[in-house]
Amino acid sequence: MSEEAKAYDASTIVVLEGLEAVRKRPGMYIGSVGERGLHVLVFEAAELVLDEILGGTARRVEITLTADGGVRIGDDGAGLPVEHAGHSDGPALETRLTVLCCGPQRANGRFLIGGYFGVGLAVVNALSERLTAEVRRDGARWVLEYERGVAVAPPTHTGPAGGSGTAITFRPDAEIFQTLEFSFDTLADRLRELAFLNRELDITLTDDRDPAAPRAVRFRFPNGPRDHIAEQSTPLHPDVIGFERAYPEMEGTIEVALRWCASHEERVASYANSRPTTGGGTHEIGFRDGLAAAVNAYAREQQLLTPSDPDFTPTQIGAGLTAVVSVKLDHPVFEGATRDRLGNGPVRACVAEAVREHLAAWLHADPAQAAAVLARTSMTTRH
Repeated sequence: MSEEAKAYDASTIVVLEGLEAVRKRPGMYIGSVGERGLHVLVFEAAELVLDEILGGTARRVEITLTADGGVRIGDDGAGLPVEHAGHSDGPALETRLTVLCCGPQRANGRFLIGGYFGVGLAVVNALSERLTAEVRRDGARWVLEYERGVAVAPPTHTGPAGGSGTAITFRPDAEIFQTLEFSFDTLADRLRELAFLNRELDITLTDDRDPAAPRAVRFRFPNGPRDHIAEQSTPLHPDVIGFERAYPEMEGTIEVALRWCASHEERVASYANSRPTTGGGTHEIGFRDGLAAAVNAYAREQQLLTPSDPDFTPTQIGAGLTAVVSVKLDHPVFEGATRDRLGNGPVRACVAEAVREHLAAWLHADPAQAAAVLARTSMTTRH
């Protein structure tokens, strides 16, 4: 090896900044340049609009897979500010499109995590062959256009506009992604989750890619997770047990919905700030603590378990159980390489207490439904 080849000093270091870094190392920002990363773009762009709804400035969002392979995400909100200063509703749209991790200031941290990485709209812009933003605000229409993260022209005022709202249309860059084919079903599954976890949301997903077979589905759950649980398989008992509760100790809120179904399969899904926590965590452990405490106490009270009998096992209690455990925290702590496990310590005791109290009240309020659950539990083989 020559001395020239061995040389290494400050002059050999290349510093990548802003959107240039995103294009050079896209996997660091969206996890993959395959189908998974492609869908992250949609969720990151949609998060911007969904937060508008949760903030009370919009009612509906429409997401369309367009015939040219792009995605359009539009809302009926006030329209994001285009100018750089003088607005209380967050940074200007131009800033959000060009600065990483740029978003609105929130009153507390119980914000929606619609994407899996939280990197913001600028990453969508950087990894799109073309992105167009249209804003209708204060009676005017503005258009912003970019190619691979670079502005084609300054924000353009194109004339008057009726109504208000923001629409982002982007087409993923074939130079970056291994596939440009969005999965309607994958997007629908995640948008459905976001809708039942946030009852304020009203989301329509439309697929216009095949003119001969267009399709659309609307997601709206006025009763939140309870509506979702009510749509699941044949129930063992008619009631969906559900509650919401705030706990200052954990700086957040708890929402739980559950019902035992006729099948023996357990299906418990947990979330933190609308992010799926497939690795579980303190909220899911607390849920199981509270569940076991309520069921075993009631079983002993009804003399289905004698003083010498061991408690029902998690396998027995979980047979046929379908549940959603959702917490929204000011300061969520995610653990693991994929940040799929919640680590906030105080959450466990709070969720356990809430589940124990609410489930115990339900068991005592309807002995017939309680008997059906306990009969299933006692008949299930211990593991």
